[in-house]
Amino acid sequence: MSQNTAPRPPHAASGGTAASSGTLFAGVLMVVIGILDILQGIAAIAEDDVYARVGDYVFKWDLTSWGWVHLILGILVGLAGAGILKGSEWGRMGGITLASLNVVAQFLFLPYHPWWALFSMAVSIFVIWALATDDTSFRKSGVA
Repeated sequence: MSQNTAPRPPHAASGGTAASSGTLFAGVLMVVIGILDILQGIAAIAEDDVYARVGDYVFKWDLTSWGWVHLILGILVGLAGAGILKGSEWGRMGGITLASLNVVAQFLFLPYHPWWALFSMAVSIFVIWALATDDTSFRKSGVA
């Protein structure tokens, strides 16, 4: 006697769920980091007394210039995070690129706000990892 069962859809690998969850979390983190970078930029532009320079550093920029860098980068990071949450490929690729730029910008900003810069660098590195290891978009397009 044969049993008639409907075909089952192929199951995703066990890492696919974790990777897509990491991508969702990376998108949320990018939106939050983008908003915080915008606020950090506004604070640096509006009031130079908010940040105190810690020690001497090779890269010396005016704090107002840093404010504009953080404001523009924050807007772009937030938009890329929103794109990731919508599931777009441009958001994912832009997220990797902008998170990398955020690591560099925060490294250069270390003398003004060291603990926040280190925290933001760590979050950006996690975002890069989460977006780079999620291959679900490649499976959708048939590349992998």
